[in-house]
Amino acid sequence: MAAYIALIRKEGGSDFGVDFPDFPGCVTAGRTLEEARRMAVEALALHIEGMVEEGEPVPEPSSLDAIMADPDNADGVAALVDVATAPARAVRINVTLPADLVEAIDRASTNRSRFLADAARQKLRQPA
Repeated sequence: MAAYIALIRKEGGSDFGVDFPDFPGCVTAGRTLEEARRMAVEALALHIEGMVEEGEPVPEPSSLDAIMADPDNADGVAALVDVATAPARAVRINVTLPADLVEAIDRASTNRSRFLADAARQKLRQPA
């Protein structure tokens, strides 16, 4: 995992725009700050996934001081976005669940591990 700086900007009559100084061209927006934050996580993950698939190097995160020293970034509000920069190593775990829940998972999916991983990712993206 790495934490990259997203800059959130808002002009009158527009949505909240988000850009990433470490990833020129990676931009997104949201009607609310919360939607902009969620969209930023998704946009950056997809951008990095594309870079990895193309064999492009993923840059190291810049420091907040370096990003905010650029006058073009002075109007942005900085937010950290955590993202996986490389495919995660799979780890085998044992999980105990009620039998009826396992049966429901099996009815919904042919791959329990993927189902549980997707459910965990979705839950972790939601604010507490």
